Amino acid sequence: MSELSFAREGADWPLREASRFVEAGGLKWHVQELGQGPPTLLLHGTGGATHSWRGLAPLLAPDFRLLAPDLPGHGFTTSRRGLDLSLPGLSRSVAALVGKLAFAPRVVIGHSAGAAILAHLIARGAIAPDLFVAINGAFLPFEGWAGRVFPLVAKALQLNPFSGRLFAWSADRATVQKMLHGMGSKLDARGIDLYQRLMSNPAHCAGALGMMANWGLKDMPRDLGRLKCPTLLIVGANDHAVPPAEAARVARMVERATVKILPGIGHLAHEEQPEAVAALIRAAAAEAGVSG
Repeated sequence: MSELSFAREGADWPLREASRFVEAGGLKWHVQELGQGPPTLLLHGTGGATHSWRGLAPLLAPDFRLLAPDLPGHGFTTSRRGLDLSLPGLSRSVAALVGKLAFAPRVVIGHSAGAAILAHLIARGAIAPDLFVAINGAFLPFEGWAGRVFPLVAKALQLNPFSGRLFAWSADRATVQKMLHGMGSKLDARGIDLYQRLMSNPAHCAGALGMMANWGLKDMPRDLGRLKCPTLLIVGANDHAVPPAEAARVARMVERATVKILPGIGHLAHEEQPEAVAALIRAAAAEAGVSG
């Protein structure tokens, strides 16, 4: 299956000057490293890539040393063997990466499913940050009908070897824009173009479908209860992917959680209003004693 080429699709990739490739855990990782200060790990969500930090990372870089990878099966991170795209599998892969780089994050920032991976890592002692930031964190399973049907549909699509190609062929600009709007988000033309570039690639689509098909959050309440570091839950009030009301439920499970709601923005809050998100992160970091 054709993978994204950094020379071709990545020729004008956001923050390209900060990119490099690292071998770790059987994967060839695309990572971006920039900034100075307390080490800070950023994980994007399902279907995303490092481009999603294009607005936020430069705002944080003056005071934080940032490491942002493309997750396995996403963007420009590749593997020559089968991928374990379950929550434990992805967590093990990320742990292998930070171990290889001897990167011990004091701040961790995750968007959507990326936040769940970070919670899993913290709960098991693989990382020990002083601050955990979740942006529209996807911590809880879909309930009712959706919880039963969505995983089955994703699994069926993953088992079809042509599903990635079928999704990629259908990813024209109008379709991608409709998908983003369905999450409650409005991006500029550049943001839409970057998502279309990703979703037009069969390998990236297969990685996103594989992650959805193998995802499981039944142990997440227990993981959340093990979090002892200060936790900031940033919520877009217009998020149609993860119901904003879930943040209050998650906060009750976490010992030291704070919820901050940003009005008028959706699931891609950090891409829609990076300045507002950066301000919340800086304030939380200062309160946790990890300012740059």
